[in-house]
Amino acid sequence: MNPYKSVPEKGYWKQAIANRSPFDVTELWDPKFRIPRRAPIVTFGSCFAQHFAKALLKRDMNWFDAEPAPAAISDGLAVSFGYRTFSARTANIYTPSLLLQWLRWAFGDAEVPTEVWQKGDRFVDPFRPRIEPDGFDSPETVVHLRNQTLAALRDCVTKAKVFVFTLGLTESWFHKDGYEYPMCPGTAGGSFDGAQHVFVNQRFAQVHGALEQAIALMRRHNPRLTVLLTVSPVPLVATNSGEHVLVATMQSKSLLRSVAWEVSASHDFVDYFPSYEIINAPSFKGMFFEPDQRSVNPVGVDFVMRSFFDARERKFGPDALPASRRAPTDKDKAPAISEGATKRRDADVVCEEEVLAAFGPRG
Repeated sequence: MNPYKSVPEKGYWKQAIANRSPFDVTELWDPKFRIPRRAPIVTFGSCFAQHFAKALLKRDMNWFDAEPAPAAISDGLAVSFGYRTFSARTANIYTPSLLLQWLRWAFGDAEVPTEVWQKGDRFVDPFRPRIEPDGFDSPETVVHLRNQTLAALRDCVTKAKVFVFTLGLTESWFHKDGYEYPMCPGTAGGSFDGAQHVFVNQRFAQVHGALEQAIALMRRHNPRLTVLLTVSPVPLVATNSGEHVLVATMQSKSLLRSVAWEVSASHDFVDYFPSYEIINAPSFKGMFFEPDQRSVNPVGVDFVMRSFFDARERKFGPDALPASRRAPTDKDKAPAISEGATKRRDADVVCEEEVLAAFGPRG
């Protein structure tokens, strides 16, 4: 007798993968904690986090939109201005260090830099360079609206039950004074200055340390908060590492995956969902990518989200009734699902990193 005699079928490649249709591959995730239907869930991070928001709403769960768009604005216009994309108007947060920076600003643990970029007679927020397509009318407006987002982020942390964060990149850009940009200056706004702007391809210790600190900060302000980590399966648009973009992509995603596992394994209130593996595993033969071999197609997104919800039902049982068909009890009470959140169902996925493609060779 040896330990492998008691390994279940899902633990053997032949039985779990080779002998099955890709669409019959199951039991890919064993969730740690139950997520009640009415529990407020917030989503942040890389582009793929937006699929979680849409899927949660389609299943009548409580995606919390802490910074809803003005009531009169159309859905398409709202998305172009950074609403209904993440639970606050932070835009994409690709690295744990950038998440930690946002959280420190939101809770007053660090001062927000005064830097504002000028574009003609308009102004750009360096930390959300594409949040206003035509720029802001003044530096004061940049600061005022950013403060609104910081207040919304505080609400997300203190009122949510589940914080979903999708890790996207290890490549990052910093000002020499220590603060981080979401994108390289000079791409989506501002001007690049080699004396001021520093490229950092973050290593394991830096990514791991930032993620642990971000989670600790959030739990300090909401001890009941649980965290669900994912890794974006979307390859890099471009790399500044000097490596081939394929090698750089695999290095980056592998490191992020390792960090996510390490953090999840260290805490019972942190879980990891394998969206990255589902899309990229060789058993799925690349079928979940569009012809550009980068964008995830709707079939892939649907398979990922069905895997997520099927795993929850398998472990915790089906929810008794959709939230819309029953009155919430005191135990269920959570921030109301806003009209903006409801409109989020059909919003397009916004991926700011794609602007880098404009700087590459044509063809």
